[in-house]
Amino acid sequence: MLARMSGEHETRFWHPFADMGAVRGKELVIERGEDVWVWDAEGRRYLDATASLWYCNVGHGRPEIAAAVAAQLSKLEAYSAFGDFANAPANELTARLAERAPMRDARVFLGSGGGDGIETAAKLARRYWQETGSPDRNRLLVRTNAYHGTHGYGTALAGIPANRAGWGPLPEDVSIVPHDSLDVLRQEVGRIGADRIAAVFVEPVIGAGGVHPPAPGYIEGVAELCEQTGILLVCDAVICGFGRLGTWFGIERWPDVVPDLIVFAKGVTSGYLPLGGVVASGRVAEPFFAAPGGPILRHGATYAGHATCCAAALANLDLLERDGLLARGQELEGDLHDALSQLAGHELVGEVRGGTGLLGAVELAPDVLADRPGAPAELGALARRSGVLVRPLGAGIAVSPPLTATPDHFELIIEALSTALDAMASARVAG
Repeated sequence: MLARMSGEHETRFWHPFADMGAVRGKELVIERGEDVWVWDAEGRRYLDATASLWYCNVGHGRPEIAAAVAAQLSKLEAYSAFGDFANAPANELTARLAERAPMRDARVFLGSGGGDGIETAAKLARRYWQETGSPDRNRLLVRTNAYHGTHGYGTALAGIPANRAGWGPLPEDVSIVPHDSLDVLRQEVGRIGADRIAAVFVEPVIGAGGVHPPAPGYIEGVAELCEQTGILLVCDAVICGFGRLGTWFGIERWPDVVPDLIVFAKGVTSGYLPLGGVVASGRVAEPFFAAPGGPILRHGATYAGHATCCAAALANLDLLERDGLLARGQELEGDLHDALSQLAGHELVGEVRGGTGLLGAVELAPDVLADRPGAPAELGALARRSGVLVRPLGAGIAVSPPLTATPDHFELIIEALSTALDAMASARVAG
């Protein structure tokens, strides 16, 4: 039986990715938000340097999205989209996303978030080959440091070892290759045989695995390999889409690369309501759309095509276009990276990464991590005391502010992190 805590709030909320023994009496309750700022229940203000979980691209508290949601709720909150049922917001949203996608004759499968999208993409990639006469093409290739959600396939596809551990046996038809080596990827394709590989999953910029932009030529090289072998190219744009890299899906930063499937979520609604999905090329969709009586994809989320979530997404797309926010991920990437680079000379810092899109990471030095494995969480907690919320991640912290942020906000991030690093260094010497 759980011990009862005295003098502290006892939460009943089991938080994701949390040490609940530590969290259960010490939650940070966020009460409201406005643009790049959030306030806790005690009235303290914080700069949201992570756009919550990489997703609040248009900033907090946008009345336009609230109004669109309220209007849709008063008309039709939701209705099943299974079979032949549809609703106007879902039809409009999928049409707009297909129009903006880089592939030809795109179709859009909707779900409730990025995890749903990865599940859809993995199953669809394998099912496509079943329907086109290559049933042995079952294997899926992913990269180290990749984060592809926490559903069944997402866990099997995890390139972060801790996310794969502790669940028992996972699907075995998965290969994990170094995220920065085209040569090893080619070798793995040769070892397995392209005629046994369904798809390769690629994040344009690895996000939750530590913010790793691709080496020059890497994305193009993966796309060329897929084109030569017929392997499907799956772009996981859950973090990178809707302005985070300065384009709709992030992958357009490499203009000659055309994926077969794009997984999206997060920034499609800026997190105002849960929504995600997969954009499929005409090639992948064709067996399922060709004629009545064809194969049925027996897969889908209860809330697929949720009318109110789609209305929120439409309002969010309008804001990205109207306010010129879409391009800001690319316009500001240099400013953010330059700001973070001010920390590169600190004695506790091992590496600063970024420069492709409005996201970056500060990794702690190996000796710091060896002495104090909890140092990333400590750095995040100290930055919070200075009024800035950053994300402890692996060997350091990550930042990904809303697209409405400015270089002045970046300087506030650096001030908080610099103060936190100095405090950690002083404690290290004293200890």
